[in-house]
Amino acid sequence: MLRVLIADDHPVVRAGYQRLLEQGGDIRVVADVGDGAAAYAAAIAHEPDVIVLDLSMPGGGMDLIQRLCQRHDDARVLVFSMHDSPMLVRRALEAGARGFIPKSSAPERLEEGVRALHAGRRYLAPELPAELLRPHAPADEGERLASLSAREFEVFRLLAQGHTASECAQRLNLSAKTVSNHQSAIKEKLGVATSAALVHLALRHGVIESAAPGFP
Repeated sequence: MLRVLIADDHPVVRAGYQRLLEQGGDIRVVADVGDGAAAYAAAIAHEPDVIVLDLSMPGGGMDLIQRLCQRHDDARVLVFSMHDSPMLVRRALEAGARGFIPKSSAPERLEEGVRALHAGRRYLAPELPAELLRPHAPADEGERLASLSAREFEVFRLLAQGHTASECAQRLNLSAKTVSNHQSAIKEKLGVATSAALVHLALRHGVIESAAPGFP
């Protein structure tokens, strides 16, 4: 029996994943959780063969992937996300994920990905264009983005989406002081002085698809 952990912050989505994966009879969802802390705890408690992970749930994302893979170097993390920009795909794979599927993909891709990872293979949904993993912006900016830690990248993405520092702290289960420190480090590493410059950089690299309402 192939054992799967599902981590997504939408209960209806998790229920749909479970029905989809278990219909063949040889896959069992051993746990489904809605945030990063619960995902990490469930991974320890159940030792699943494959972890299906959304990037946008509270306390989740790149840092969670990195923690899971640091704890177990054979962790098989399959990202299933509504966001599929080149930068996000690259960062997820660099953090340790072994597969990436956009949520816009055909339903059967999820089972294909789970089975591929269980067999020891990597899996990128065929819907992802070949050029997706190629850099699309100036090399120096790409190098600066690559210098961000997994946690800094999560904070950067949330800030670029228009979240306040306090909202970032709540979503990532961090203190406001920690987020403030990350924010300062991010701006220094990226060479930006303002929030507007940070958002424009995120847009250039596809980290976010559009600016928050009211952004100039």
